[in-house]
Amino acid sequence: MWGKESGLPRPYPVVCHLLDTGAVFQELWDVVLSDEAREAVSGALGLTIVEARTVVSFWAGLHDIGKITPPFQAQVHACYEPVRSDPTYVSAPGAEAEKSFRHEIASHWSLSELFEAAGYPGGGRLLRKSVGHQVAQLLGGHHGLFGSVLQAKQVAQAAAYNPGLGTEGWAGQRRAHFEELRRAMGAYAVPLSGLPAGLAVVVTGLVVVSDWLASQTSAIVARIPDPGWSGTAADVDAHWQAAVKAAPELVRAARLGRARFSAEEFGAMFPFAPNSLQRDIAEHLPGMVGEHGAGLVLVTAPTGDGKTEAALFAASVLGRAAGARGLYFALPTMGTADAMLPRVEAFAARAMSGERALMLLHSMAWLSSAGSGNEAASADSPDREDPVSAGRGTAVEADAWLRGLRRGLLAALGVGTIDQVLSAVLPLRYNTLRLFGLSDKVFVVDEAHAYGPWMHQLLLRLLEWLGAMGAPVVLLSATLTGRSAGSLVDAYRRGSGFSEPSQVVPRYPGWLFASGASGEVSAARSTASNRARTLKVSRRPVVWDTAEPAGAPVQEGGRRAALREVLAPVAAEGGTALVCCTTVAEAQQTYRDVQAAFPALAARPGGLRLLHSRFPADVRSSITADCESAYGKPSPCDAITARPASVLVATQVVEQSLDLDFDLVVSDLGPLAQLLQRAGRGRRHERGPHGRPEWAMPEDEPELVVLDPLTTPGDSVPRSWGTVYDAGLLMRTSLILKECALEGIAVPGGVQRLVDKVYEDSFVDRLEGAALEELARLDEERLAGEAAERHLAAWAGICAPADVRGDLSKLSLREAGVTEELLSTRLGADTGRVLCLYEQADGTATLDPDGEVPVPAGGRHGLGAVELAVVARRVAPVPGRWLRGGDSGGGVPDRWGNHPSLRDLVLLRMRPVGDGVWRCHHGRYVISISGVGLEAE
Repeated sequence: MWGKESGLPRPYPVVCHLLDTGAVFQELWDVVLSDEAREAVSGALGLTIVEARTVVSFWAGLHDIGKITPPFQAQVHACYEPVRSDPTYVSAPGAEAEKSFRHEIASHWSLSELFEAAGYPGGGRLLRKSVGHQVAQLLGGHHGLFGSVLQAKQVAQAAAYNPGLGTEGWAGQRRAHFEELRRAMGAYAVPLSGLPAGLAVVVTGLVVVSDWLASQTSAIVARIPDPGWSGTAADVDAHWQAAVKAAPELVRAARLGRARFSAEEFGAMFPFAPNSLQRDIAEHLPGMVGEHGAGLVLVTAPTGDGKTEAALFAASVLGRAAGARGLYFALPTMGTADAMLPRVEAFAARAMSGERALMLLHSMAWLSSAGSGNEAASADSPDREDPVSAGRGTAVEADAWLRGLRRGLLAALGVGTIDQVLSAVLPLRYNTLRLFGLSDKVFVVDEAHAYGPWMHQLLLRLLEWLGAMGAPVVLLSATLTGRSAGSLVDAYRRGSGFSEPSQVVPRYPGWLFASGASGEVSAARSTASNRARTLKVSRRPVVWDTAEPAGAPVQEGGRRAALREVLAPVAAEGGTALVCCTTVAEAQQTYRDVQAAFPALAARPGGLRLLHSRFPADVRSSITADCESAYGKPSPCDAITARPASVLVATQVVEQSLDLDFDLVVSDLGPLAQLLQRAGRGRRHERGPHGRPEWAMPEDEPELVVLDPLTTPGDSVPRSWGTVYDAGLLMRTSLILKECALEGIAVPGGVQRLVDKVYEDSFVDRLEGAALEELARLDEERLAGEAAERHLAAWAGICAPADVRGDLSKLSLREAGVTEELLSTRLGADTGRVLCLYEQADGTATLDPDGEVPVPAGGRHGLGAVELAVVARRVAPVPGRWLRGGDSGGGVPDRWGNHPSLRDLVLLRMRPVGDGVWRCHHGRYVISISGVGLEAE
């Protein structure tokens, strides 16, 4: 019976592949699993560690026993013909054509009976309680989805329900393979009980990885049996011994080992002394963890207070205690993930040892390694080569095998977007592989406050699973409400087996620790801040006139007039300012208006910049780098002087993880948490007595100017904002800012109180009349919307680990109406992606306005890696509504292939219209691109 054939000189016997997979699993058990995980699996099964290693490796080998069926064997005619003519292997008419009866389904159906015959404990008529059925269901999920629990009558008459299993001759051949594999591997021990959900996920992940490693063409070709190989006991034993000998190199080449958190002191991890927050964690967390075991750390502190280094130190303490094999650092956006990568890379080089393969994980991460010189690897690379057996030693980067599809989270170290891990708790194919990838790592979440109800609910479910699997967690936030903090901590504790609420009361700045072993939550510790300041808040009542053309007369009391007033000192005396707008369209119009108001400033190189998401990727990257150079942290080696006049007009993209410093921050009204994030970019770094203009002194009293359209009764949120922010939260924030304008906001001391105050139920009690009624109505709408998103996330996501109860199909089950599109995108997101093609005078199209970068032609195998990078670096995101109803001919050419980076990409053929503007018609929109990015009318 053959098991592998594609790309091979001759078919590979299925028994050989089963042995190969079992051998690789044994090596992964030894190299990848921690001592704690091995003890947990053996304890759950009621076996010794040696017995458990052998038995679970035997299970892994059996994963493809379903290939011994007519539908699978019939796929290679030359191999199937002798079997088909043998009366022992007759099958029901049409059995060979049962293509929907895939081999992994056959494994599930056939193994339940085989395990029961081998003495595995049964569950009577409730097969979800049967150890044999649980293992069969687990192995049936090795292609990413679990089948439903079978009924006892289905197992008893399996061939009647599924003719694709074949008749007794086929069952006998599967039984022979089962018994021969068991004999060769010595797997005669019988488990006394099954695995809890968390450990079942771990074993499933190891089975999938073992199968993938053993299925590599290069590994098979090197050991394919000679023609005439007959599979005698001696043949099988010889192949098994060879497989065991070959497995270590397969695992080593794939770089699936363990990183070690070897440094213990803060000074060994970072080249600077700790600040107050970092020092307090360094002094107290090791003792807490030593007494109570690993668990969850929550750090709440202002932007710029060193939360990243505090998190990495905490991860090291937790990782050593838990025996973790690495860490994953999750961030809200691709830009913030890209920025965090070198910091984690530097930490790993200084503070970690062992296998330190580092992966960057987000939808466009592979561009970071495509000719960029970045040493970190990325998932889903277009390069699909076999693993390279390199002798370079251990380094902080990842090799070819880890760059394959779905493999990124298997690396010991990872940095990426939060969506890469939240998909682990959605019923998507291979979600359990993602859970396995996190199961033995420290999970760090930055900007834990930055996620809406949908993603917050999914994060709660993920924390439950991590708690169940004993994976340590570090949560970071600059503006997290006490209610949200409590929900995150309690979700982790629920997964760890502690259901009672913890009554978390965070401190700002400060941190707390929750033990996963005892469930105990420490009292939150307050820490001093090295950057205590008073934020001066200037609340400017304005009429919203952003729609006015840049050259139009300025209306008194309007937003345009207010901007001219607050930016005048910058233009006249020097210094830097950030103007943060609510929408991309308003940022583009504001840029034009500031350009018209201050022509000398705009004419100076670097005098006026614009940053938002609606630029092609390469342009946005260049602007971001330029901003980091102009507004970043000063070098201690340089003489620090006041900077020349410069204004950055931007959207919310500057809120998170970009280390920018401005003398003045101006912002449209937004929720208080977001305003505080933006204010954190004001006078962020110490520049000394000569580092800022006189109008921006003193340095410890930064100014936030808020342009507020809701200052008088009856005012409404500008229509141009749509549903970017909840109107009720904006109204609450406006009222709080009115109070803060008198004395300012103490940072960090007054921040937690204000963040919680925005959401207080009693907030409306201070209002009267129409204002009370309006806010009550808006609150009701917000709470209803948030409840709907939470409900949808709970409905669409997988169940909690405690609810699996022996039925792994709950991890793959989708409710009616839950589609792949819904599960793969954030609720409410309406984003498309475009590639502009610039039509030149001779009728040809190029990828750049200057006509120097030709459009790649592609070929039979699609675009090559370099061509893909050239294309993808010019892709830009746009609202999805711009693209609906457009010409269907705007899709990607067939000869470009089907790489994930090209999926749903729309090509726009732009024509020049003068003054650097290019334009095209698409559906009901006219889309243009110029120096301010993409726009639509």
